Amino acid sequence: MLTSIANIFKIPELRNKVFFTLGMLLLFRLGTHITIPGIDPKVVSAIALDANAAEGLVGMFDMFAGGALLNFSIFALGIMPYISSSIIMQLVMVLVPSLQKLQKEGEEGRKKIGQYTKYGTILLCGVQSLAVIRLAQRWSYGADNTPALHPGLIHSSVESWFFFIALLSITTGTVLLIWLGEQITERGIGNGISLLIFAGIVGRLPVSVAQLFRENFVDGLNIIILLLLFILLISLTVLLTQGVRKVPLQYGKQMVGRRMVQAKSQSIPFKVNGASVMPIIFASSLLLFPQTIIQQIAELPNWAGWVVLLDYLNPFSQIWYHAAFYFFVYIALIVFFAYFYTAIQFNPTELAENLRKYNGFIPGIRPGSHTKEYIEKVLNRITLPGAVFLAGLALAPYIIIRFLDLGTNSGGGSLVYTFGGTSLLIMVGVALETLKQLESQLLMRNYDGFLKKSKIKGRS
Repeated sequence: MLTSIANIFKIPELRNKVFFTLGMLLLFRLGTHITIPGIDPKVVSAIALDANAAEGLVGMFDMFAGGALLNFSIFALGIMPYISSSIIMQLVMVLVPSLQKLQKEGEEGRKKIGQYTKYGTILLCGVQSLAVIRLAQRWSYGADNTPALHPGLIHSSVESWFFFIALLSITTGTVLLIWLGEQITERGIGNGISLLIFAGIVGRLPVSVAQLFRENFVDGLNIIILLLLFILLISLTVLLTQGVRKVPLQYGKQMVGRRMVQAKSQSIPFKVNGASVMPIIFASSLLLFPQTIIQQIAELPNWAGWVVLLDYLNPFSQIWYHAAFYFFVYIALIVFFAYFYTAIQFNPTELAENLRKYNGFIPGIRPGSHTKEYIEKVLNRITLPGAVFLAGLALAPYIIIRFLDLGTNSGGGSLVYTFGGTSLLIMVGVALETLKQLESQLLMRNYDGFLKKSKIKGRS
């Protein structure tokens, strides 16, 4: 491992790519601290010390934005509008035949789909930035009978223009992040968008660690237990990310020159967690959205039952069956979306048809409808344990916080959220993919004669 890292910096071209990528990520981290024009940085500093500011849906989006949301930065929305637009485009392509045809047209078709995705990103930025603007206005001025949580957040000199300034700044910030991601992909080590999300999540770690050691109730035993649990969760996440079920394939004899030659046996690797982190994101959003709405309604003097409903959506409820209801719904949603997203990604009918077209077959399975049914059975069997495993990772932060009696918004709680569920899967997935990218670059240059003394083995 150390030899491979040293080899990266021995090759000028690869070294430049690494430094370029680090420079772009540094620009991103600096941008998260540049506030929207009209926002008072002193009040923003006070918000960072408010333990209740990062609750619910706001805390979830702030985690993916690398802390830029609660900093009311120009990167407040992070890269998430682009991710959301990409997901919507994937769903729409399943329903619209013209987009499916466009996808099959090669590079030009993919460029057009990329343009549509960017247009959708700008539209989503316009909608989502309204929520950021409304949050800033509510915290600065208050709402209805609710007093202002952070008066003076919006400077009085820009009150009348703040809406347009913030809308333009936030949208431009997200477009700039897309450009940074594309530059990393083209001129850096690749996976630009994923690396920006990775940098945002990792960027919060120093703050969480510092907050953990500043707290009075920090227990040395709890820190050791947390460290061991983090190692265990990372190991399990790597297993889940790398786990595949290989279905063997055989192809008929092919004419090579003047002889008929039997083609080599191959296999189709189906991932145990084919849906990646999407089921957790969808499930969390569906649960956090009504929770946020009910929180707003519960502040009004309407009906006391809202508080009870809100408690059913609280994983840390003191009433055990309220928390159990939340966990049951959360697990059910993750399992459902795991099957749903896998069904969108894999089309057994199309796969079986392609195999028959290229004279391929699964040993012991007849081509056509029998192959389609077999692939569906394999996908259903491996998706269920993968979804249950995924649900276990998603629930791990809540269980650890309850077991170790950590505060949900404390430094320990923040660290647990970082090393559990969505963020951990993203970090591990991006780290593994980046390692593969670097290793392929090293192997390519070794093949060309750049590295004659060392021999780097690829991952199987």
